[in-house]
Amino acid sequence: MSFSSILCFLLTKVFKVMKVEDGMTFDIYVTSVIPIGAMFAMTLWLGNTAYLYITVTFSQMLKAIMPVAVFILGVSVGLEIMSCNMLLIMSVISCGVLTASYGELNISWIGVVYQMGGIVAEALRLILMEILVKRKGIKLNPISLMYYMSPCSAICLFIPWIFLEKSKMDANNNTWNFNVLVLTLNSLCTFALNLSVFLVISQTSALTIRVAGVVKDWVVVLVSALLFAETKLTVINLFGYAIAISGVAAYNNHKKKDGEAKTLVSQNPTTTGK
Repeated sequence: MSFSSILCFLLTKVFKVMKVEDGMTFDIYVTSVIPIGAMFAMTLWLGNTAYLYITVTFSQMLKAIMPVAVFILGVSVGLEIMSCNMLLIMSVISCGVLTASYGELNISWIGVVYQMGGIVAEALRLILMEILVKRKGIKLNPISLMYYMSPCSAICLFIPWIFLEKSKMDANNNTWNFNVLVLTLNSLCTFALNLSVFLVISQTSALTIRVAGVVKDWVVVLVSALLFAETKLTVINLFGYAIAISGVAAYNNHKKKDGEAKTLVSQNPTTTGK
C-alpha cells in the first residue's frame, strides 16, 4: 500500500501522466474514502493471515460465499432488494461452501474465521464503494481512487503492525532480510492487479469482474492442488465447490438480467396512471 501510494504520487504529481480528478471534499474523504481504505486493509490483513492456517485451495473455496456477504450487506443498506430467487441462490451458494468445508481433510477453524472476516471486510468495501459512486455521485478514475485510498490502507495496516507483529519480526533477525527485487516485483504485481480491476469495472461492469473471478478461482484451485503437496482435494471438496460455483453463476446471470431490465426501462420510459 505504501508502494502504491508513492507510485500514484509520482504518476500524478511528479510526472503528471494522469490527473487526479476534482470533486473530493474533506467530508467525503472522512466519511467514505477512509472507511474504504480501512476495509481494504482489513481484507489484506485477515485474508493473508488465513493462509498461515488453511491452504490456498480451501481459501478460494470459502471465497465463493462472497456474493452472499455482498448481497446481505446490500439489502441492509438498501442497495439490494430481497426476493425469492435471490434467497434461493444465496442458499445454494451457502450449502455449496458448507459441503466443501465438510470435505476439507485438515480444516483449521482459526483460518476459517480469519478468511470469513476478510470476506466480510471485502464485502463492506464493495458496498462502501457503491455508495460512494451511486449515492454521493463521486466518479474517480482508477489512479485517483488508488491515490486517495492507498495511504489510508497503509496507515491502517501500519498501526496494528507496530503492536502485533513488529516485536515478532525484531525477535527473528532473518525476517528483515528482504529480497528487494522480489518485494518490488510483488508490489508492482499488486499495483497492476488493483489498477486492472478498477479499469475493467470502469470500462465494462462489476459483473464482468465476478464472471472472470469464477474462472480465476477454478484455475487457482486446480493449479495450487498440482503445485503444493499439502493440498489434498476430496470428492466432497470438489462437489461442494461445484455447487457453490453454480450458485455464483446463477447470481451473475440474475444480476445481468436485472441490469438489462433497468437499461431497457431507462431507454423506454413509460408513464403509469393519469
